[in-house]
Amino acid sequence: MRYSVPTLFPSSMPGKPRGHHYSVYVIELAPKVWDAARFRRANPDYQLGKPFVYVGMTGLDPDVRFDKHKAGIQSNRFVRDFGVRLMPELYAMYNPMPYEGARDMEVELGIGLRGGRLWRLAGLNASWSPRLLLRESGALRCI
Repeated sequence: MRYSVPTLFPSSMPGKPRGHHYSVYVIELAPKVWDAARFRRANPDYQLGKPFVYVGMTGLDPDVRFDKHKAGIQSNRFVRDFGVRLMPELYAMYNPMPYEGARDMEVELGIGLRGGRLWRLAGLNASWSPRLLLRESGALRCI
């Protein structure tokens, strides 16, 4: 007798296209993140009073990804140490999407939040800039 074992992989779930399981997410960071010299160097034009956020993309559920950040598993150091909560009001309407869409949306959402009412965390590399990221991803033209 042969038994089938259910799997937890999205490709095994009927009715859900495998390519549309990526998500973007936004995490609010505690104001104490500004005390980190590396963060200040990566965000020299920060305007005091605006909240701090991190924008990312994942193939996991954003809640699971946030938990992994907080547990130190493939985490951004600032999210691990200063992450407060997910902000689904800023990203839920976009998810899920294919990989290319999530990759592009991560950049667009980050730039939109940086130029709007929120500030985007520059990331782990202190030399990162939106212009450099746009060139590398090819998602948008350089501004």
